[in-house]
Amino acid sequence: MINRAWVRMMARYNAWQNKNLYDAADTLNDAERRVDKGAFFGSVHGTLCHVLWADKVWLARLSCETLELGSIAEFPHMIEGWHELKCERIRMDQTIQLWADALDISDLTSEIRWFSLALNAWQETPRDVCVTHFFNHQTHHRGQVHALLTSLGAKPGDTDLAFIPREVGRA
Repeated sequence: MINRAWVRMMARYNAWQNKNLYDAADTLNDAERRVDKGAFFGSVHGTLCHVLWADKVWLARLSCETLELGSIAEFPHMIEGWHELKCERIRMDQTIQLWADALDISDLTSEIRWFSLALNAWQETPRDVCVTHFFNHQTHHRGQVHALLTSLGAKPGDTDLAFIPREVGRA
């Protein structure tokens, strides 16, 4: 079973790694960020849009909120402008950290009912499993972005959780 400290650590890690990848992506031009490299979501930009889209969907589910973001097919083009995507990512990371900081242990022990677009069916899943998936999903796709960035000549920094700077995400 996960606990509040783990969730808060993962929220900090998420923000740190998003900054890491977005900083590396900033060294590329827009055409390079959008080139289809054969990844599941095509490009750096498309994959980063997917992560942001999924973060919004999962955070809404975990917060018991209703959210309409369109279909899975639409999200690689959810935000066309690079600057707008970066700003929305920063806002989302701040929202995730606020959510993690406010989390109560009871928020990890219940089940949630949600509709899976991937399975086209309702699911009922323990909340701690969904929280774990939320962070695992981010990490999975950031790994894809890291590979895309390095193939384009960008150089992201360290990604190991053990190397997270202590000051990241703390006021």
